[in-house]
Amino acid sequence: MLQPLSYVLVTPYTVAKSRTGGVLSRLLSRISLELVGAQMVALDKETTEAFAQIIENRNLAACCGATRDILGSYIRQNLGPSDDGSLHRSLFLVFRGDNPTKELSTVCGTFQKDADDLEAVTGESIRDTYADLIYTDESQQTLRYFEPAVITASEQKEAEAVIRLFAKWLPTQNNLIHNRSEEYYKGVERTLVIIKPDNWRYASSRPGMIIDMFSRSGLKIVAIKVLKMSVAQAIRFYGPTKEGLKKRLAPIYGMQARELLEREFNIPLTEELEKTLTESFGDMYGEEQFERIIEFMAGIKTYERPEEEWEEPGLVKSMILVYEGKDAISKIRTILGATDPTKAAAGTIRREFGSNICINAAHASDSVESAVREMGILEVEKNHLGGVLQHYVAHR
Repeated sequence: MLQPLSYVLVTPYTVAKSRTGGVLSRLLSRISLELVGAQMVALDKETTEAFAQIIENRNLAACCGATRDILGSYIRQNLGPSDDGSLHRSLFLVFRGDNPTKELSTVCGTFQKDADDLEAVTGESIRDTYADLIYTDESQQTLRYFEPAVITASEQKEAEAVIRLFAKWLPTQNNLIHNRSEEYYKGVERTLVIIKPDNWRYASSRPGMIIDMFSRSGLKIVAIKVLKMSVAQAIRFYGPTKEGLKKRLAPIYGMQARELLEREFNIPLTEELEKTLTESFGDMYGEEQFERIIEFMAGIKTYERPEEEWEEPGLVKSMILVYEGKDAISKIRTILGATDPTKAAAGTIRREFGSNICINAAHASDSVESAVREMGILEVEKNHLGGVLQHYVAHR
């Protein structure tokens, strides 16, 4: 029996206001569930209407303080296409666990009505912090403003209905959102970001915090997916860095070997001997470090898996994002910081979260050409989430 799935949809307004990182931080650090997939979506009219109807059919007693009619109306007005046909980005997250709907509902929270006493307002849940439910007067008969921030199921039966809906629709969608005019795309860049496996070892707010730091760029997230990078993908992805890695690390190895020998035998060694050590063992050390990178990104040593299985998914999780906007490459890399966390500027992601030049929190493309190559290797236009949902629906 498959463990049940449930979902959280981060609304277009929350995504547009760059609150995605804050929402994800709350979710990942406060639940015991596994994040099995994520996809940026732009709902069509038919899917929007079907989603609204599922919400409007929910048990009124489980409606989390806001009427189902208000939420259904919000979905129709804000998630689907505008009158001019323009599409709106939402983030669809799917979680797996023993009681996913209850856990997600607790962390997402209920809707607090506008309070006269600000000290009565709390920020415990996601909706406490990011949602608004404001009426025109105390009678609460006329709604002035409503923004739910996130939408999640009130009970597992409702979650199953939404999962079935998205299992049918998601496989038809490109993972890379293209929702602006052709004129707009003439002046923008796209860059790839990987939130690396060191951020996913245990329940943590780190992935969300990293996304939140990237939001300072003012760029838009137009693609996102959870990926277990294969050995083959890791080799292709990091292959161009292999020779540079050798050149950069060989002198370090030569210097360390000289210091070790001098300390062990208590005799001074010449620079010429250090050069010989560098030339003799530098390539070997570079190869070893490259193997460590592959193992870190895929969770597998190359010799532990037959070469014919290198295309199979790896064992560790990463999150892949594509950011879009003017000067996207330089803006993201500035926030990311230098490859070596000890040399990264204060306030950058790698300075905050990196450990060394390999385990350094995140990757970002260094040029438009690199971004195109890397997005191709990691197949950013595809997302496995639709397949996961289809398998779940077929075997649940």
